[in-house]
Order: sequence, then C-alpha cells, then structure tokens
Amino acid sequence: MEYIERYREWREFAGGNRELMAELDRIADDEKQIEDRFYKNLSFGTGGLRGLIGAGDNRMNVFTVKKASQGLAYYLMQESAHPSVAVAFDSRRNSEVFADAAAEVFAANGIHVRMFGSLAPTPMLSFAVRELSCSAGIVITASHNPAEYNGYKVYGDDGCQITLPAAEKITGFIDGVDIFSGVRSIHCNDALLRGVLEYIGEPVIEKYFEEVRRQSVFSKTAEADLAVAYSPLCGTGQKPVKRILSEIGVSRLHVVKEQEMPDPDFTTCPYPNPEEKDALTLALALMQSENADLLLATDPDCDRVGVAARRGAEPVLLTGNQIGVLLFDFICAMRRKNGTMPQNPVAVKTIVTTEMAQSVADEYGVELRNVLTGFKFIGEQIGLLEQEGGQDRYIFGFEESYGYLSGTYARDKDAVNASMLICEMAAYYKREGKTLLDVMASLYKKHGYYFDRLESTGYTGPGGMRQMTGIMDALRKNPPEMVGGMEISCVCDYLTQTKTCGGKSEPLTLPASDVIGLHLVGGSSVVVRPSGTEPKLKVYYSLKCADEAQAGEVFARIQADVQKVLA
Repeated sequence: MEYIERYREWREFAGGNRELMAELDRIADDEKQIEDRFYKNLSFGTGGLRGLIGAGDNRMNVFTVKKASQGLAYYLMQESAHPSVAVAFDSRRNSEVFADAAAEVFAANGIHVRMFGSLAPTPMLSFAVRELSCSAGIVITASHNPAEYNGYKVYGDDGCQITLPAAEKITGFIDGVDIFSGVRSIHCNDALLRGVLEYIGEPVIEKYFEEVRRQSVFSKTAEADLAVAYSPLCGTGQKPVKRILSEIGVSRLHVVKEQEMPDPDFTTCPYPNPEEKDALTLALALMQSENADLLLATDPDCDRVGVAARRGAEPVLLTGNQIGVLLFDFICAMRRKNGTMPQNPVAVKTIVTTEMAQSVADEYGVELRNVLTGFKFIGEQIGLLEQEGGQDRYIFGFEESYGYLSGTYARDKDAVNASMLICEMAAYYKREGKTLLDVMASLYKKHGYYFDRLESTGYTGPGGMRQMTGIMDALRKNPPEMVGGMEISCVCDYLTQTKTCGGKSEPLTLPASDVIGLHLVGGSSVVVRPSGTEPKLKVYYSLKCADEAQAGEVFARIQADVQKVLA
C-alpha cells in the first residue's frame, strides 16, 4: 500500500526532526493513523494550506511547509525578475518555526524575504505586502481553528489572498517538488548575512497604525467614558487592539486576563472563534462584572471581531450581519455629517451577506457591489477602483462571517480597524443615550426586519461528496418555483454565470463558482453553496419580514422546504 511506503520514507528521511520521529514511532503499529497521515498530500488552495499539526504528507509540519514554499518560490521566480516575500506568523503552535522554515526556503532561492520578528495580525501582513512592494506574502495561521491546527495563507502582490488561477499554478509547482530532496534551504542567520532576509522594522508597523487611525470617523470617543471588555482569545490582537483603542480614548478597557497573552494551546477557549458564544464565556463574565458597555473579541490572527452589547443588564451577542449593517450605517452617517463622503461612494459585500445592506446603501446613495464569498473578492474590488483612479470611492466592505474593512490600506478584513470603529460607534450612541441594540432596533424599523442565518448540512462517508454534487446539480437543473409558500422571482446560478427571472436569462459578471442564489419576491434570499473546507452544504437565509415573530414563522416554513431539497 502506497501510504505504508510513504510512512517508511518519512522514517528514513525525517530522522533529523526528533518531534516528528517520536510521532512516527508512536503510530508504528496503527495502520489507520498511518493511512490518515500519508494517503494524500495536504491540499493547497486559494486559502493556501490548513490542517492538523503532525507528521506526514497530510499534516502541517516543517517538511510540508518547506515543500509548499519551494513550489511558491518557483512560481514567483517565473512571475517576477526580482521576487520578494513578506512573512508573518500568529500565536499558534509552531507558527514561528514554520515561518522561519518558509523564509529559509525563499532565501535559498534568492527571493528577498521581509519578515516580521514577532506576532503580527493578518491585516498587517496584507498592508506590508503593498507597502514594501513585495511580490507575495504569507502568514502562518489557522485563523479560528482549534489548537491542533495550523495553516499557511498566501497573498499576491495586491495584498489580497491569491485567486484560483494563481493557486492552481502554485499547486502545479508544489506537486513537482520532492518533499525531502527537492527543497532548497539556508539558515535564517546565513540569509541575514547574505542580505536576502531582513526584519520588518517599526516604520512599517507605525505606518499601518497611521492608516488605521485615518479611518476614524468620530473624534470624541473619550468623552463618552466607554467601558469595554476585550478578549484577544489568546492570539495576536492583544497589542494592536489595546493600542488603537487607547489612541482613540478608550480608557476603561478591561482585558480577559486568562486570554490576554498568546497561548498556542488556547487553554481557556478550545475553539477560539468569536462567532461562537462558548468561546466568549470569560469575556461575557468580565463584561458583566465590570458593567461594561461593550464586548469585543478578536480571533487568533486578528482579522475578525465578535461583539456583544447591553440590553438592560444583560449582554446580547450581535451577529456578523448586524455588526456590518450597524457599521455601514454609522460610517455613512458620519461621513455625511463630517463632509467626507466621496462622490459616487462604493461599498462591497459578499452574496451571502444580509440583503439589508442594500436598503442602507439606497438611503445614502452608495453603490453596493456584491461579490463571491471570501474577503479577497472585496479586496479585488478595491484594486479595481484603484486602477480606475477611484479608490477613494470605497468606504466599507464586509461579510457575514465577522469580517470588516473601512480603508484601502489593506486588502483583507481587519479586526484592529473594526474594533476602533465599533468603539467609536458605541461611544457616539452612548452620548445619545442609546446602546447598539437600540440602534439596531431603529434600523429594523426603518429598513424592515431582516432575519439572517447560516445553516449547514453535513454529508459523511465515501459517497458524501457525490451526494452534495448531485444535490447541487438537481437544484441547478430544476430550481423550485416557491419555498415556504413564497414565490421565487430570480435564480442566480454562479457556476453557469446566469441570472434567470421570469423565464428570461441574463449573464452574471462574477467569476464562476458553485453557488446558487434563490431571490424571493419581497426582498428575501436563500443562497446555497458547498463548503470549501468540509463535506457540508451551507445555506444562507436573509429574510425580510415585518418583525421578529413573523421572521421565525417564515424561516420555519422556508427551512422545511429547503431541507427537503438537501435531503
């Protein structure tokens, strides 16, 4: 069996790494464990690599990181005469080790490496790529995954995560690299001496903070005496978020002590995802004990932020859609009030993000662009505006999965930027005697009540992927005319790039993607897509209703019909 042969090869050639060899020894008599680690290579896609840490071709370790880096190096040398790479890492297990391993490969291939010497948030890496005119960037992180995982995100010279065509080319190069004999590498110290590696200094970091501060829209935050509970969830957010909030005048900042310092084991938050209430248990308790107005929690690489506000004495978590709508409305209102709204302003959201954003955009005369799922597509729109000489038209971009960006300095979501704006927003409304929940209620009254929810259906076993494909094919060929007793007005098939309304079809301008959107009469929508990382179909509901009670009834009816389709 091939996976047994691969295991033996690793035993022969990985002997210099004691940690991995010890793991290989432990699984010597466990064929299932051997198969799982060696039956395939860890997949490389638009998100780079992500997987369990451990020994084997299907794990994150120094060998798979070096192999990926060698493939990326070949790609960069083909694309550029003088390539360079920015490298960053978060607080996860082996993140710094993997960052060093990648840098050593790039340097050995003559690619100039610009490396952060300590933990850096993902958006700071996105900024540094463009600020330093690098050909690419990588950050070692697995975002909000459990401690057993790590990853390798790749960015292009535009500061966006790489696109599918680039990922496919890079994959071709990676596949041609022998994991043991095909990798060039020199020690970081030698690379420093040769001048092919240098550490990113304070001027770049200070410039990043200057750019974040430039996005401020309310200058009197200090006057509101805002009390904020904050958790970095044991990740990279601690220093940058504390700094930016101090600079805008948040003096009553209470940090969750158990989660303040980087912890690669995420001891107090095993699943460090700010979308999940369980990850925020300690932060919610701190919010209560300190009677804080607001709770913020950033994920380990500090590109997403979760929020809770008060309803009387009780903290209430806001969804990613609610935070996005609140910020979008606040930024528009402040820019109009401050006289800084550009001509022909543009905002961008993903197609699975709340339809409520369109109503807010209409109120302020903002062009709202819809893009495929993934913040790189929002970053791509900023780049297109820049090419047209209109990047100042961009005012905000957001996605339902807690990602936000109000400036063009980065091309990925930024929880440092978002944390600043959320605090400014909370301070502004506190001065008016309102909480964020009060403001959300007023927006529902103005724009209609929108019920937004993500539901996932898993498909396990060998036939799981085939079943998912069959369901998407059937939905594509025979879309329903009604769901939950509500008429479907348009069907958007993003794979065939076709929008069909009333029997008439027109082309969609977005790139091809296996996504189907059902748009209902009255402004609601249901979007179905396969997960990019798991055997699941994801369904995004955005339902416009009269109130919360009606929303529950409508959702139950529509969900029941959708589940019949997915069965």
